[in-house]
Amino acid sequence: MENKQSLGKSGEELAVRLAVESGLNIIARNYRCPKGEMDIIARDGEVLVFIEVRTRRSAYRGWGEESITHHKAQRLQAIASYYVLQQGYLNWPSLRFDVIAIRWVGKQPEVNWIKAAL
Repeated sequence: MENKQSLGKSGEELAVRLAVESGLNIIARNYRCPKGEMDIIARDGEVLVFIEVRTRRSAYRGWGEESITHHKAQRLQAIASYYVLQQGYLNWPSLRFDVIAIRWVGKQPEVNWIKAAL
């Protein structure tokens, strides 16, 4: 049985693979700043996509997509703003916030990719 950290890493690996397969260009993984951490930052054409990955083995505490609280959403938006300012964009780019929730109950994961979740 995988521990929580290993499960999370496996989920992020799967999420990156899915993002690349769907045409997104990965810019950063596990981006850290004073505001917190963003699992994946990607580009979809001209849009910057900030992706939060949630991986679960059971619904005991709810599924991953249910764990994005208002406070967590605000923190993700603050991280994205910090990133844009840190990168020195001359014009504010279009942003999108996605959640990739992975349910790894059996051998095959079930993925719920919620685009523009916030």
